[in-house]
Amino acid sequence: MDTRNFLNNIRVFQFEELSYNSTTNTKTSIEKILYGTEFYNRRVEYLNSSGQNIVTDKEYSDLILSAAKTSKVSAFHLASRIKQEVGPFLSHSSISGKVAGYEGLYNFYNIGATSSSEPMGAIINGLKYAKNGKGASEATKEKYLIPWNTKARAITGGAIFIGSSYINLGQNTIYLQKFHVNDTEGGELFWHQYMTNVLAPYSESKLIYSGYEKSNLLDSPMSFIIPIYENMPELPSLSPAISESEFEKDNTEVFANVQTTLNVRTGPGTSYEVLTSLQAGEEMTRIAKGKQKGEIWDRVKLQNGMVGFVFREYIEKVPEVQVDKIELSIDKNIINKGEKIKLNIKIEPEDVELKNIQIYSENEDIATVSTDGYILGVKSGETKIYAKAKNGVSDSVNIKVTTPLTDIITSLDTYIVQEGENVRLNPVFVPDDADNKDVTYLSENQEIASVNNSGIVTGIKIGTTNIQIRGENNITKKVAINVIKKIGEDEIIFDETLNITNNIITGLENKNNTVEKIINKINTNYIIEIYNKNNEKIEGKSLVGTGSKIKILDEMQNPIIEYDVVLYGDVNGDGKINSIDLLVLQRHILEIEKLGSIYIKAGNVRKNNKNPSSVDCLLIQRHILGLQDLEQ
Repeated sequence: MDTRNFLNNIRVFQFEELSYNSTTNTKTSIEKILYGTEFYNRRVEYLNSSGQNIVTDKEYSDLILSAAKTSKVSAFHLASRIKQEVGPFLSHSSISGKVAGYEGLYNFYNIGATSSSEPMGAIINGLKYAKNGKGASEATKEKYLIPWNTKARAITGGAIFIGSSYINLGQNTIYLQKFHVNDTEGGELFWHQYMTNVLAPYSESKLIYSGYEKSNLLDSPMSFIIPIYENMPELPSLSPAISESEFEKDNTEVFANVQTTLNVRTGPGTSYEVLTSLQAGEEMTRIAKGKQKGEIWDRVKLQNGMVGFVFREYIEKVPEVQVDKIELSIDKNIINKGEKIKLNIKIEPEDVELKNIQIYSENEDIATVSTDGYILGVKSGETKIYAKAKNGVSDSVNIKVTTPLTDIITSLDTYIVQEGENVRLNPVFVPDDADNKDVTYLSENQEIASVNNSGIVTGIKIGTTNIQIRGENNITKKVAINVIKKIGEDEIIFDETLNITNNIITGLENKNNTVEKIINKINTNYIIEIYNKNNEKIEGKSLVGTGSKIKILDEMQNPIIEYDVVLYGDVNGDGKINSIDLLVLQRHILEIEKLGSIYIKAGNVRKNNKNPSSVDCLLIQRHILGLQDLEQ
């Protein structure tokens, strides 16, 4: 009954006010609570008193939601109570409709199921209540929809019973339904309990918490009713599972000697739930030292009054020498992503050990700092680095992290453009999160080809030139432009399954793209030749993959135009999508071995014009495993 033992994120739900909430109580949320049981997404069927199976058009979540609205009781509470009382299976005797002498009767909440020495005594007593209310008046039976000879009547009638017999009498938490300590609203004090299981509020609280968590409702406003008793001892009572002989009294000020956070648990072991977490350096009072063998756990009292258990290896005695002053400095306040610099720490008096100073970053997404004082830039942004002593003396420095541009990539190194036609250069920036992605474009010969500020190249006359793409820090990418004579629209016609953009052909099938199959998809009077990634001419059944070139020649073997092939996922250019491609792409992402432009495009299976990432690897892996085909 000591409520102080249950004030953690999970067990506090035994104190939740159990009223119906139209905002949070939805069919979807109820299904999430029912997940893992036979009630989940299940249409309701039941046996009538004659043994006939009746199939309804409602699911269990529909019945629970309707019952919640009628009874004004939380649908989450009703769903959790059903799971607690009859478990996950529809075959439970209380709701099977098959118990001899009580065929076609149902009791989802085990109302009236008092214990008995007879076989199935509690269940029989519950079904007796479902049959006639155990001698209740006609008015009472009408109020609770007795007899409970359908599952809808049982779920709704039982909910009305819970609401009127408990929640509306002030027993409006599952804690108070077990421990009836307030009779201001009527009802028999102390012995008017819904459940005989002393651990029922404890176990049901986790079901309720899980329902809220799966429904993403933990940030919603909630109301809790937590009894506070007079004349309680200073410290919460220990669980019966914890032996007091394994502890000796203590009164030592300690602090969390960890890199990140320290979990405070409800008992001495990792099997116990987390009560709360402390930041590195937070102080507490050790009130009992553990004497266990092996891993030693101490009992501590936090500054907010909470009492719990911590692993002794992660706490340390607060030093007696106090810090008078801390001064922090760094050689520069602006660093690049991935750069590491030293944090200079000056402490007065000088004999204070550095380990007694908490060093941390205000935002570790921007920059981190190690215990030995090295700052690492993580991503662009500004944050502060702090050093703090146990007595509150502290200092900080500002740090700004920038992400400079390191490279510019294009899909091709050479683009072919017809006279009077356009091609757009879509540069990919490395890294993707570079702060400055502004670039300028310059044609080295504007009589051959021009380029505007958006990277659109226009072919002026037959010839070759280069387009320079220049970014910050003078990062430059040169792209060759080959301007050819204009080709009539009906001179080369591609199958509608193929996509042609900037002379890059995509839209191939995921496998078996043979030379003969590709040639059959191109209608032209010109000669078609296909070359693989090694510039070797291929024919017949040979596979066409990323990096292959489709060359169009006139009758004199003079080149008319050529196209580059991209098979998304085929990163090594062999015309197949397999684990080798996955390995090659991973090496590129880890900067072990960089891919060429056309292969980077093939690896960007999301087609978002970015350098491939681990997400692209995952999609290729799912394709290889047959879980999800890549879209070409």
